[in-house]
Amino acid sequence: VAPVIDITEARHHVLERCPPGAPLVMPVREAEGCVLAEPVVAAESVPPFVNSAIDGYAVQAASLAAGGPVELPVVDEVAAGSCTDRVLGAGEAIRIMTGAPVPVGADAVVMVEDTERLDDGARVRIHRQVSAGESIRDVGEDVQAGAALYPAGTVIAPAVLGVLASVNVRDVTVYPRVRVAVLSTGDELVDDGSPLRPGQIRESNRTMLFAALREAGCEPVDLGIVRDDEAQLEQVLREAVDWCHAVVTSGGVSMGDYDVVRHVLSGMADMRWMQIAIKPAKPFAFGLLTATDGKAVPVFGLPGNPVSSLVSFELLARPALRRMMGHVHLDRPTVLAVATDGLPRKLDGKLHLVRVLATFGPDGRVHVRSVGAQGSHQLAATSMANAIAVVPDGDGIAPDGDVAVMLLSPDAMGGAPWA
Repeated sequence: VAPVIDITEARHHVLERCPPGAPLVMPVREAEGCVLAEPVVAAESVPPFVNSAIDGYAVQAASLAAGGPVELPVVDEVAAGSCTDRVLGAGEAIRIMTGAPVPVGADAVVMVEDTERLDDGARVRIHRQVSAGESIRDVGEDVQAGAALYPAGTVIAPAVLGVLASVNVRDVTVYPRVRVAVLSTGDELVDDGSPLRPGQIRESNRTMLFAALREAGCEPVDLGIVRDDEAQLEQVLREAVDWCHAVVTSGGVSMGDYDVVRHVLSGMADMRWMQIAIKPAKPFAFGLLTATDGKAVPVFGLPGNPVSSLVSFELLARPALRRMMGHVHLDRPTVLAVATDGLPRKLDGKLHLVRVLATFGPDGRVHVRSVGAQGSHQLAATSMANAIAVVPDGDGIAPDGDVAVMLLSPDAMGGAPWA
């Protein structure tokens, strides 16, 4: 019987065997969500030229120094994407649009709301003074050419993509997305919609894990249901490791269980069958399968109960897969929350991972309540949780007590302050 270990030891064992993959060059438009393996230096400035921040009139600020409304002749007009050769003189104005190059001679722009169009646009009445430099964007005000833009380890979020495009970055060196094979095993599983026969159940873990992998930024590959046939399972696994970077299975990892997954993996891979001092998700298996080309492919053996499978994925598989993809921050964000109704428990030597619903309270803090049923087979209740409360061994958390909470879905915690 394997000794019971704490979650820290289990995570260390897994994470040190899941290093980042080899970087590759990828078109920037395909790299959303990937992690930079090399820093990016800006080749161009943003903006590349002095331009107007608003729609209005380019002027010399000194022309408006007298105070009160001032009427000026409009000597030209500049739209975004065009420019003018006209040099602006004292006492003149040029109509200008947002983003258009500021004409030579101008040192400020008056917004159109502070002006009055006269003589069918030939003149303009300006109702307020402006300072030199007002509403003008200088070259490189956002990004300077040659500047270190993003360090290695930066996640390419949508805004980052926009910045990279703005400085003409066409390709980036990133850690690739991990391709993960997902399979379920068992003669009792059904996923074709047919009526259940005695002893059969609907397949759900593979469906759930496929979605969880995609949400984590991986490229999941659905290998379907493998029946309780050792030869077939071994063939599926050997084929999977030759074109995938990792494998995720669920079920057959409990001590004393006889299952084709346990039997086959024990013969194929360097597996460690663990008993972890947590509830749920005590059983967990991890090992390395050797592919035809000699690469070591991680195999994550998650428990079969659906809630245990999900929790095990969140605590062990997801962080390891994110490390393989170059992420620096491996885990979900954790906050100190208020357990509004308390989270009671009994002393049992385990760390309890309680599924909770987290919301923002009027005090600005995160408040959590249990979603109810906490059984490892009760996925319906867990599906309503957007966080996991980490409750140490002992008597639990008293009402309104503090508890560490891992946020699974912060965007489900309520609307913005102005909503």
